[in-house]
Order: sequence, then structure tokens, then C-alpha cells
Amino acid sequence: MPINLLMRQSHAALCALALLAGCAQGTPARSEETASATESQQPQPLHHAKRTASGYENNYGHLPRESFLKWRWERFTQGLPKPPANGYAFPMAHPDIAWLKANRTADTLTWIGHASALVQIDGVNILTDPVFSERASPFSFAGPKRKTPPGLTLDELPHIDIVLISHNHYDHLDKPSIEALNRQPGGPPRFLVPLGIMQWMNDIGVTNVEELDWSDETRAAGLDIWFVPSQHWSARTPFDRAETLWGGWVVKTPAGAAHPYSFYFAGDTGYSPDFRDIGARFGGFDLALIPIGAYDPRWFMHAQHVDPEEAVRIFQDVHAKKAVGIHWGTFELTDEPLDEPPRRLADAVRRAGLPADAFTVLKHGEMIQLDTPNSSAATIGR
Repeated sequence: MPINLLMRQSHAALCALALLAGCAQGTPARSEETASATESQQPQPLHHAKRTASGYENNYGHLPRESFLKWRWERFTQGLPKPPANGYAFPMAHPDIAWLKANRTADTLTWIGHASALVQIDGVNILTDPVFSERASPFSFAGPKRKTPPGLTLDELPHIDIVLISHNHYDHLDKPSIEALNRQPGGPPRFLVPLGIMQWMNDIGVTNVEELDWSDETRAAGLDIWFVPSQHWSARTPFDRAETLWGGWVVKTPAGAAHPYSFYFAGDTGYSPDFRDIGARFGGFDLALIPIGAYDPRWFMHAQHVDPEEAVRIFQDVHAKKAVGIHWGTFELTDEPLDEPPRRLADAVRRAGLPADAFTVLKHGEMIQLDTPNSSAATIGR
């Protein structure tokens, strides 16, 4: 390979890894038009930094600036991450695709992988952070490669009514997946996105989009939906830090629904008091999807990615009845073995004195019925 091409590819790979890992939390301002419009209408919310400062901000302080190169050196010299105990052949579940596509009555959850999940509630098909590509990266030749295939393919999905996007990192906002969903038979879903992402969606030809700020509420397919804070950051290039917002989503069936149900999708986050705020505001959830992976080394990841012990704290803070751990077992983003998060989660649940099935994980492709008591045992498929 010519040395100049090798250098370009190495530089591109480093940029991709930096974007995914959060090498620096520098945050350029939003555009002057957006900021001026906001300022002319009302005082800026606390998480909207001024145009001359640093874009969007977390509710409870700046993320620390840690050394990406130090982390990469430690990773290289210590031979991290160690491979999973049984290799990368994670067990897969195989749901009944025909049943899944036809279902408009049972409430279900199917974990596709990483932060991608299919939630069927009150006859509505909701997809969170859909990523079906081989790499979580802007490049086809570099960046984290999928270790476990999606539990469902794009062709196996039912018609999706709503897509929820937590933020614009490549392992959560995937251009080919968004474009494919926009072309689905029967018409595109409604894409709900954080502030600043609508323009990116429009630029790739996706127009059925609504962008929300923290605490904004909307209604889609008959469901009540809110965008809520998390502690994280955003970027798709080295030059657009914090120009778009990040967060989680609350979804509820409307008042008076025959089978009331609520779920909370935390997105990607470090631990913060935001979760106590969310629990106090909404009073609890039937289901929470909470990240449990991509947490080591703690000196580098602690502010932006929770570990399993902190995930249990989120579960308690938001007063969830049941939680499923996501954001693990799919892309090898950080230094813990890819199969470690579920073991640490089970230990943390036990130490917290919670029932073993209160906060669990699913296999890739595993589908459970949410309206069934002890639903962790109600798996449909084989």
C-alpha cells in the first residue's frame, strides 16, 4: 500500500475513534441564526450556551477534557480490550418474524443490538437509535466493526411508525440505516430527533422529522412523547462538537388508554442528577432501556458512559418497574471485555437488593412480551 494512502487511512481511523470515544469535549457554538432566533424569543435555557461560548451544555456541568492519546497508549501497552471469555460468538435469539410484523396488539420489546431496540406499544412500532451498518464509523474501512450481527435485519422489521434518535454519534445515528427506513414500504416513519439534527436529516432527503429540546413534548402515532436530558455530548466531525443536542426519550400511551404503558429510553449517558429529576417529573416507568457498557477506563469514560453499577442507580432514580440493559455486546468501543457488562449488572442488581429479573439483559434478537408478568421469561421465538 502506498505510504501516503496508509497515512490518510490511519488519520481517518484515528478521527473516527476519537469521535466515538469522546477524545475532547470542546464545544463550538451553534449557528448565529439559530442562536439569534432563540435569544429573540425567550431567555436561553441553562443548557443552551451563548453563541460566543461553547454550544449546548449538560445540566450539571462540563464534561472533563481527558487525553485520548493517553487512553490509546494505555490500551496498546496493556493489550486491551481482552476478548470475551467464550470468544465473540454471542448467542442469538430468532424471533417469529411473521408474528412480529403482523403484531399490533401485544406490547413487546426486541433488542436488535447496541442501542437499537424495537418497542411495540399500543399498536405502534417504535425503533430506537437504529444502526444496522457493519461499522459505527464515517468510514467503510476503519472504526469500530460490529462483533455481533443485528438481531433483526432491516427487511425483517415491521413497518416502523416512530424512530427515536438520542444523539448524533455514529453508533447511534447511522446514515444508511436512516435512509433505508425512510424508504420503507408504506411510507417513512416519523423521526424524532434532538435540536440541530433536523438539518442533517433534511440534507440526506429525510423530511418527516421533528426536532425537540429538553422537556419538549409532542404526540406521534397517538403516543405522548418527551425529550429529556442525559449527560453526554455530540459530534460527527472534529469541528461540530455540541452543535446538536443529546438526550433520552419518554413515551407514554395517552390518558385513558385501555392498557396504559410507559417506557424510558436513556440513550447514551454518564451518571448525573438528571435521572432523579426525570423520576420526580414522570413518577416512574413500566420499562426502561438503560446503557450498561462502554465504561472502561473509568478515568476516561466516567462522565459520558455509565458502568453497570451506575446503571442500577439510574433504574432506581427513574423509578422503573423493569429495565433492560443496552449499549453492550455489539461494538467493541472501550476497554472492558465485551461480555463483562451483564455479569457486573447481575452483581449490582443483587447488591442493590433488587429482584434478579428487575434489571436484566436480552440476547441479540430476543423478543419479550411487556404486558406479561415476569416478562423476562416470556420470549417469543426460538
